[in-house]
Amino acid sequence: MLAGKKILVTAVTEFVGRPTADALAAEGAQVVASDPSFTDAAARKAFEAENAAFQAAEAQAPADLAAEALERFGGRIDVLVSNDGFPAIRSAVDKADPQDMRDGLEALVTRPFALAGALVPAMKAAGGGKLLFVTSSAPMVGLPNYSMYATARGAQNAMVKSLARELARDNILVNAIAPNFIESPTYFPEELLADEAAKAKILANIPLKRLGKPEEVAQLIAFFASDKCGFVTGHALPIAGGWV
Repeated sequence: MLAGKKILVTAVTEFVGRPTADALAAEGAQVVASDPSFTDAAARKAFEAENAAFQAAEAQAPADLAAEALERFGGRIDVLVSNDGFPAIRSAVDKADPQDMRDGLEALVTRPFALAGALVPAMKAAGGGKLLFVTSSAPMVGLPNYSMYATARGAQNAMVKSLARELARDNILVNAIAPNFIESPTYFPEELLADEAAKAKILANIPLKRLGKPEEVAQLIAFFASDKCGFVTGHALPIAGGWV
């Protein structure tokens, strides 16, 4: 389904990054996976050794990461999967630190926007491509006391709609996969889920009465990355067990 596709996945050791890289490689894609942990050469080599389909790159400045990925793949990236995350900091609005808001916007909006911009010229030259952003369904409902996080994720979803209309003429499709309630230590640490009362409170919000699996998000991303999904752009698709 993805044979021959050249794909860049960011923050691969976080949230749904590794299951996504696995799913893409299993469908025949060549994957460059970036991550801050790959500043350590041993970590980078260990990651690559686990699957020959992977290449590993540091999470550099967006322009530098784009240049390295394009160099590795002969000047072509077919799909960007922006899996960037940031802690969901709990704070009432009157007690929030504005710097946390600025940091969240930098991680979730400014850097992904800059990386997309650095890859778009090559996609235009190739006749098209795909920009996929892993965002959140939180801003679609609203999360009291998590307004900084929901605001940054909402900005991502808005960015997707604007970029989709801007780049459609160049056959560059732009979409967001918007999870919530996914079983991942990034947002649901093991100690939290080990607390039966806390877990019950979480599950009470989910119509399907379970947490989603990262692999379920990864399979959806693989579909959006494939040629089977060629007429969908400008959407932020929730995957949240019926919460949205």
